Amino acid sequence: MAIITLTSDWGTSDYYSAAVKGVILSQMPNVTIVDITHNISPFNIAQAGFTLRNCYKNFPEGTIHIIAVETVESKNKPHVVVKADGHYFISTDNGIFSHILDHGFEEAVLLDVTQDTDYYTFSTRDRFAKVAVMLAQGTPLSQIGPRRERLYDGGTFNPVVKGNMIEGIVMHIDSYDDLITNISKELFEQVGKGRDFIIKVKGDLYTIDEISESYDDVDHLDPCAFFGTHGYLEIALNHAKMASLWGIDIRSTIQVVFED
Repeated sequence: MAIITLTSDWGTSDYYSAAVKGVILSQMPNVTIVDITHNISPFNIAQAGFTLRNCYKNFPEGTIHIIAVETVESKNKPHVVVKADGHYFISTDNGIFSHILDHGFEEAVLLDVTQDTDYYTFSTRDRFAKVAVMLAQGTPLSQIGPRRERLYDGGTFNPVVKGNMIEGIVMHIDSYDDLITNISKELFEQVGKGRDFIIKVKGDLYTIDEISESYDDVDHLDPCAFFGTHGYLEIALNHAKMASLWGIDIRSTIQVVFED
Protein backbone atom coordinates (compact mmCIF):
# COMPACT_ATOMS: atom_id res chain seq x y z
CA MET A 1 0.00 0.00 0.00
CA ALA A 2 1.35 3.43 -0.96
CA ILE A 3 2.28 5.91 1.78
CA ILE A 4 2.20 9.68 1.32
CA THR A 5 3.36 12.03 4.09
CA LEU A 6 2.58 15.70 4.58
CA THR A 7 4.83 18.33 6.17
CA SER A 8 3.70 21.95 6.16
CA ASP A 9 3.56 25.30 7.92
CA TRP A 10 -0.26 25.50 7.61
CA GLY A 11 -1.11 24.89 11.26
CA THR A 12 -4.24 22.94 12.12
CA SER A 13 -6.98 25.59 12.23
CA ASP A 14 -7.45 25.96 8.46
CA TYR A 15 -8.73 23.68 5.73
CA TYR A 16 -5.46 23.26 3.83
CA SER A 17 -4.39 19.80 4.95
CA ALA A 18 -7.93 18.44 4.61
CA ALA A 19 -8.19 19.77 1.06
CA VAL A 20 -4.92 18.11 0.03
CA LYS A 21 -5.93 14.81 1.62
CA GLY A 22 -9.31 14.98 -0.11
CA VAL A 23 -7.68 15.40 -3.52
CA ILE A 24 -5.35 12.46 -2.90
CA LEU A 25 -8.07 10.16 -1.54
CA SER A 26 -10.44 11.04 -4.38
CA GLN A 27 -7.91 9.66 -6.84
CA MET A 28 -6.48 6.85 -4.71
CA PRO A 29 -8.82 5.79 -1.88
CA ASN A 30 -6.53 3.07 -0.48
CA VAL A 31 -3.46 5.23 0.04
CA THR A 32 -2.13 5.80 3.58
CA ILE A 33 -1.62 9.48 4.40
CA VAL A 34 0.59 10.39 7.36
CA ASP A 35 0.79 13.88 8.85
CA ILE A 36 4.38 14.44 9.91
CA THR A 37 3.63 17.95 11.15
CA HIS A 38 1.72 21.06 10.12
CA ASN A 39 3.38 23.20 12.79
CA ILE A 40 6.55 24.26 10.98
CA SER A 41 7.14 27.96 11.60
CA PRO A 42 5.94 29.94 8.57
CA PHE A 43 8.39 29.73 5.65
CA ASN A 44 11.04 28.01 7.81
CA ILE A 45 12.65 25.58 5.38
CA ALA A 46 15.50 24.78 7.78
CA GLN A 47 13.04 23.59 10.42
CA ALA A 48 11.09 21.59 7.86
CA GLY A 49 14.29 20.05 6.56
CA PHE A 50 15.47 19.10 10.05
CA THR A 51 12.11 17.47 10.75
CA LEU A 52 12.16 15.39 7.55
CA ARG A 53 15.82 14.54 7.97
CA ASN A 54 15.13 12.88 11.30
CA CYS A 55 12.08 10.83 10.39
CA TYR A 56 11.91 9.96 6.67
CA LYS A 57 14.22 6.96 7.00
CA ASN A 58 11.79 5.43 9.50
CA PHE A 59 9.25 5.04 6.69
CA PRO A 60 9.42 2.20 4.15
CA GLU A 61 11.31 2.80 0.93
CA GLY A 62 9.01 4.11 -1.76
CA THR A 63 7.27 6.52 0.62
CA ILE A 64 6.30 9.82 -1.00
CA HIS A 65 6.90 12.97 1.06
CA ILE A 66 5.05 16.18 0.20
CA ILE A 67 6.77 19.25 1.67
CA ALA A 68 4.51 22.29 1.71
CA VAL A 69 6.77 25.08 2.98
CA GLU A 70 7.68 28.03 0.74
CA THR A 71 5.94 26.45 -2.24
CA VAL A 72 5.81 29.52 -4.49
CA GLU A 73 7.57 28.59 -7.74
CA SER A 74 10.01 30.82 -9.62
CA LYS A 75 12.51 30.41 -12.44
CA ASN A 76 15.36 29.75 -10.01
CA LYS A 77 13.29 27.77 -7.50
CA PRO A 78 11.09 25.38 -9.47
CA HIS A 79 8.86 22.56 -8.28
CA VAL A 80 10.72 19.25 -8.25
CA VAL A 81 10.57 15.60 -7.35
CA VAL A 82 13.74 14.26 -5.75
CA LYS A 83 14.49 10.58 -5.22
CA ALA A 84 16.96 9.78 -2.44
CA ASP A 85 17.52 6.70 -0.28
CA GLY A 86 14.60 5.06 -2.07
CA HIS A 87 12.19 7.83 -1.01
CA TYR A 88 10.46 10.50 -3.10
CA PHE A 89 10.25 14.15 -2.05
CA ILE A 90 7.91 16.64 -3.73
CA SER A 91 8.79 20.23 -2.95
CA THR A 92 10.06 23.53 -4.25
CA ASP A 93 13.80 23.53 -4.92
CA ASN A 94 14.30 26.34 -2.41
CA GLY A 95 17.28 24.94 -0.51
CA ILE A 96 15.37 22.52 1.66
CA PHE A 97 17.16 19.44 0.35
CA SER A 98 20.50 20.57 1.75
CA HIS A 99 18.80 20.36 5.17
CA ILE A 100 17.32 16.90 4.54
CA LEU A 101 19.91 14.87 2.66
CA ASP A 102 23.42 13.99 3.78
CA HIS A 103 24.73 12.22 0.72
CA GLY A 104 23.14 13.79 -2.31
CA PHE A 105 20.31 12.27 -4.32
CA GLU A 106 19.68 9.53 -6.84
CA GLU A 107 17.57 11.50 -9.30
CA ALA A 108 15.67 14.78 -9.54
CA VAL A 109 13.18 16.06 -12.11
CA LEU A 110 11.29 19.26 -12.71
CA LEU A 111 7.52 19.04 -12.50
CA ASP A 112 6.21 19.23 -16.05
CA VAL A 113 2.68 18.49 -14.85
CA THR A 114 -0.16 20.96 -15.25
CA GLN A 115 -2.08 22.19 -12.24
CA ASP A 116 -5.66 21.16 -11.77
CA THR A 117 -6.84 24.79 -11.35
CA ASP A 118 -5.89 28.21 -12.67
CA TYR A 119 -4.93 29.42 -9.19
CA TYR A 120 -1.27 29.56 -8.18
CA THR A 121 -1.47 30.03 -4.42
CA PHE A 122 -2.21 26.42 -3.44
CA SER A 123 0.21 24.33 -5.49
CA THR A 124 0.28 21.59 -2.85
CA ARG A 125 -3.38 20.80 -3.53
CA ASP A 126 -3.40 21.58 -7.25
CA ARG A 127 -0.04 20.09 -8.29
CA PHE A 128 1.89 18.26 -5.56
CA ALA A 129 -1.07 16.02 -4.68
CA LYS A 130 -1.52 15.11 -8.34
CA VAL A 131 2.16 14.20 -8.69
CA ALA A 132 2.11 12.21 -5.44
CA VAL A 133 -0.72 10.06 -6.80
CA MET A 134 1.16 9.58 -10.08
CA LEU A 135 4.21 8.33 -8.18
CA ALA A 136 2.08 6.10 -5.94
CA GLN A 137 0.57 4.56 -9.08
CA GLY A 138 4.02 3.78 -10.47
CA THR A 139 4.59 6.63 -12.93
CA PRO A 140 8.35 6.84 -13.63
CA LEU A 141 10.13 10.12 -12.96
CA SER A 142 10.96 10.44 -16.66
CA GLN A 143 7.25 10.97 -17.36
CA ILE A 144 6.89 13.67 -14.70
CA GLY A 145 9.48 16.04 -16.09
CA PRO A 146 13.02 16.64 -17.35
CA ARG A 147 16.05 15.84 -15.22
CA ARG A 148 17.48 18.43 -12.86
CA GLU A 149 21.17 17.87 -12.34
CA ARG A 150 21.74 20.11 -9.32
CA LEU A 151 19.65 21.29 -6.40
CA TYR A 152 19.67 24.73 -4.83
CA ASP A 153 22.02 25.17 -1.85
CA GLY A 154 20.09 26.23 1.22
CA GLY A 155 23.07 27.69 3.04
CA THR A 156 23.53 25.06 5.73
CA PHE A 157 26.24 25.77 8.30
CA ASN A 158 28.90 23.22 9.14
CA PRO A 159 30.83 23.38 12.42
CA VAL A 160 34.38 24.75 12.28
CA VAL A 161 37.38 23.21 14.03
CA LYS A 162 39.86 25.78 15.35
CA GLY A 163 42.76 24.06 17.10
CA ASN A 164 41.31 22.55 20.27
CA MET A 165 37.88 24.05 19.73
CA ILE A 166 34.76 23.13 17.76
CA GLU A 167 32.54 26.09 16.95
CA GLY A 168 29.02 25.24 15.91
CA ILE A 169 25.54 26.72 16.00
CA VAL A 170 22.07 25.91 17.28
CA MET A 171 20.34 24.51 14.21
CA HIS A 172 17.01 23.62 15.86
CA ILE A 173 15.04 24.42 19.00
CA ASP A 174 12.42 21.80 19.77
CA SER A 175 9.05 22.18 21.48
CA TYR A 176 10.71 21.71 24.90
CA ASP A 177 13.09 24.61 24.13
CA ASP A 178 16.03 22.19 24.00
CA LEU A 179 18.93 23.23 21.77
CA ILE A 180 20.02 20.89 18.99
CA THR A 181 23.39 21.87 17.57
CA ASN A 182 25.12 20.98 14.31
CA ILE A 183 28.02 19.33 16.20
CA SER A 184 27.92 15.59 15.54
CA LYS A 185 29.05 12.91 17.97
CA GLU A 186 31.52 11.73 15.34
CA LEU A 187 33.17 15.16 15.10
CA PHE A 188 33.14 15.61 18.87
CA GLU A 189 34.98 12.32 19.40
CA GLN A 190 37.34 12.88 16.47
CA VAL A 191 38.52 16.25 17.78
CA GLY A 192 38.23 15.51 21.49
CA LYS A 193 40.11 12.18 21.59
CA GLY A 194 38.79 11.57 25.10
CA ARG A 195 40.03 14.88 26.54
CA ASP A 196 38.20 16.97 29.13
CA PHE A 197 36.18 19.82 27.68
CA ILE A 198 33.93 22.77 28.35
CA ILE A 199 30.81 23.47 26.32
CA LYS A 200 30.24 27.21 26.15
CA VAL A 201 26.81 28.70 25.54
CA LYS A 202 26.65 32.47 25.02
CA GLY A 203 30.40 32.79 25.40
CA ASP A 204 31.52 32.11 28.98
CA LEU A 205 28.12 32.96 30.44
CA TYR A 206 26.94 29.33 30.62
CA THR A 207 29.21 26.26 30.62
CA ILE A 208 28.81 22.48 30.80
CA ASP A 209 31.74 20.11 31.30
CA GLU A 210 30.28 16.63 30.90
CA ILE A 211 28.15 14.55 28.55
CA SER A 212 25.07 13.00 30.12
CA GLU A 213 23.09 9.99 28.96
CA SER A 214 19.69 11.44 29.88
CA TYR A 215 18.05 14.51 31.37
CA ASP A 216 17.78 12.92 34.78
CA ASP A 217 21.56 12.62 35.11
CA VAL A 218 21.31 16.16 36.48
CA ASP A 219 19.01 17.80 39.03
CA HIS A 220 15.84 19.62 37.98
CA LEU A 221 16.58 22.99 36.37
CA ASP A 222 20.26 22.12 35.87
CA PRO A 223 21.79 22.11 32.36
CA CYS A 224 22.84 18.93 30.62
CA ALA A 225 24.45 18.02 27.31
CA PHE A 226 24.03 14.72 25.50
CA PHE A 227 23.94 13.23 22.03
CA GLY A 228 20.36 12.75 20.88
CA THR A 229 18.97 10.03 18.65
CA HIS A 230 19.69 12.35 15.70
CA GLY A 231 23.42 12.04 16.42
CA TYR A 232 24.02 15.69 17.31
CA LEU A 233 25.00 17.46 20.52
CA GLU A 234 21.88 18.57 22.36
CA ILE A 235 21.80 20.97 25.29
CA ALA A 236 18.86 21.31 27.66
CA LEU A 237 17.65 22.28 31.11
CA ASN A 238 16.08 19.40 33.00
CA HIS A 239 12.34 20.17 33.28
CA ALA A 240 12.78 23.76 32.07
CA LYS A 241 12.87 25.73 28.84
CA MET A 242 16.49 26.48 28.05
CA ALA A 243 16.10 28.60 24.92
CA SER A 244 13.62 30.96 26.58
CA LEU A 245 15.36 31.18 29.94
CA TRP A 246 18.87 31.57 28.55
CA GLY A 247 17.94 33.76 25.60
CA ILE A 248 19.13 31.37 22.88
CA ASP A 249 18.06 31.64 19.25
CA ILE A 250 18.52 29.58 16.11
CA ARG A 251 22.11 30.03 14.85
CA SER A 252 23.40 31.08 18.28
CA THR A 253 27.03 30.03 18.64
CA ILE A 254 28.00 26.94 20.65
CA GLN A 255 31.66 26.22 21.40
CA VAL A 256 33.29 23.05 22.66
CA VAL A 257 36.78 23.74 24.01
CA PHE A 258 39.02 20.73 24.73
CA GLU A 259 41.96 20.92 27.14
CA ASP A 260 45.41 21.25 25.60
